[in-house]
Amino acid sequence: MRRTNFRQGFRSILAFIVILFLLPYVITIFMHGARLDVSGSDVLSAVEVKVRHEDGQEEVVTVPWEEFFLGALAREIPENSELEFIKAQAVVLRTNAYKTLSNVENPVLEEQFLTKEELEKKCMNMSDATYYEKLKQAMLETGQEVLFYAETYATVPFHQSSSGATRDYREVTGREDCPYVTVRECPQDKEAEDEMQVLTFECKEVQKKCQSFLVAVSEDDAEKVYQFSDFEIISYDSAGYVAEIRIGDTYVTGDQFRDALSLPSSAFSLEDANGRLRVVTMGKGHGLGMSQWTANEMAKEGKTYQEILRFFYEGTNLTKKTVGVENQ
Repeated sequence: MRRTNFRQGFRSILAFIVILFLLPYVITIFMHGARLDVSGSDVLSAVEVKVRHEDGQEEVVTVPWEEFFLGALAREIPENSELEFIKAQAVVLRTNAYKTLSNVENPVLEEQFLTKEELEKKCMNMSDATYYEKLKQAMLETGQEVLFYAETYATVPFHQSSSGATRDYREVTGREDCPYVTVRECPQDKEAEDEMQVLTFECKEVQKKCQSFLVAVSEDDAEKVYQFSDFEIISYDSAGYVAEIRIGDTYVTGDQFRDALSLPSSAFSLEDANGRLRVVTMGKGHGLGMSQWTANEMAKEGKTYQEILRFFYEGTNLTKKTVGVENQ
């Protein structure tokens, strides 16, 4: 009888010690949530995400990892996409997220994502009844997989479609740290939806939109209104994107011009439209890294997500990184 009482007492003391040890951890998780760490076991946790509301206000909210991941994936994946392409996009998304989570002390993700309610609404309006299942399958079947280069997370940009070839990272940024983001021929992109777009602007409107980076002019020229002759493409990069353009006396990159005018792409040509500026663009997005259109076409041809990723990020390694819960 004494031995039984002793065992029960010992177990009670041991349970109390365990609870006492875990209590601060449990309270922390309850009060502050959890975030992903790059070590430990693969468990569901939450991440801090910056969201922008319709009124322009921003706040940081705690979102379950799975909800964030599926919402971010859904925001980038069109209806009726091929599963192997979705898997490739899932690896790219996870790589970018883990890179942020591992590089700062209190990481906050800034990728835009669909909330659970927004994703449900999107799925309800789709003809593809398997859309959500494919997103979930892509997440699970690429679980923990990321792209590494030189013992760290790779930089893996992507865009909707190229002008027919993706761009070289070094040419665009002047940096040498991403030799795997280079020119890849993507002829299928020329068949992409909205691949070519034509936009027409008043020259004065373009001048106003570019005002922030135009060089200062003399007082005599301050009231000058630009004409078509004041716009000239100087050079293209090796993928056919505008590298440099002259606007009056100012020389800027094609990307600066694209951003100022909110163009779909910096692969463009200029035409005189009876005194107005006609801009003909090819492709959608910055043109770096994976072309989503070609990736989906490759999947239709039977290519796996591993083959798609090797094509666009040749030289990177597909590896697994486990994630766990870490106190904030």
